[in-house]
Amino acid sequence: MLKLYSFGPAANSLKPMLTLFEKFEFGREFTVHQLNPAKFEHHSDWFKAINPRGQVPALEDAGRIVTESTVICEYLEDAHPTAASLRPEDPFDRAQMRVWTKWVDEYFCWCVSTIGWHRYVGKMAQKLTDAEFEEKLKAIPVPEQQVKWRRAREGFPQDMLDEEMRKVAVSVRRLDDHLRDHEWLAGGAYSLADICNFAIANGLQFGFAELVNPSDAPGLIRWLEQIAARPAAQLMFASVPREIVHETRELNV
Repeated sequence: MLKLYSFGPAANSLKPMLTLFEKFEFGREFTVHQLNPAKFEHHSDWFKAINPRGQVPALEDAGRIVTESTVICEYLEDAHPTAASLRPEDPFDRAQMRVWTKWVDEYFCWCVSTIGWHRYVGKMAQKLTDAEFEEKLKAIPVPEQQVKWRRAREGFPQDMLDEEMRKVAVSVRRLDDHLRDHEWLAGGAYSLADICNFAIANGLQFGFAELVNPSDAPGLIRWLEQIAARPAAQLMFASVPREIVHETRELNV
């Protein structure tokens, strides 16, 4: 049985989680082990034995561990093909799918994540005493993540936040421009391109309502609602308590 270690159905954790729900039957062919980011479970020794980088998501398949959210999605398509194919058959369309997944990983995710860290993770870090914070920091194995936690606690520079908000606006416009004229992102069919971008875009209509609303981004809103209404997405969201979905979406880690 496949086992996904995840924060829940939001941000990068949502990518392989929705892929699993689209492809398999929950509870029979895969399970999800929910970690609590507020309790720093991903930095615990037991989880770092699974993924030494202390990051979710991570997939366990027959004793082997696959990490990195988009890589996990592609791995599931390669290692566990099902009738629910999530990659276009045509090589050109498949290349376009990967352009969208590459873009979300290298551009879109980062700007949304930085704002999420500023708004929510910083508050969580600021609740800790200096001693508690330094102790938590010691358990983080990735130096760049330690820097990000320090910035979140101290406050991100305003010029950085302004630039990230500019990039969020650029990302929203790119998605909406495409989705006004296309039902899906690549190849005319629902694919990993949609899943991976939905993972980051879902929730922007709440946290960035000035950008993502029916008047300014009708294509994006239609697409968000269309994916959220899919049976697999409905089952995924129903599989965890509503408050965890909300908390994970806010943290966006």
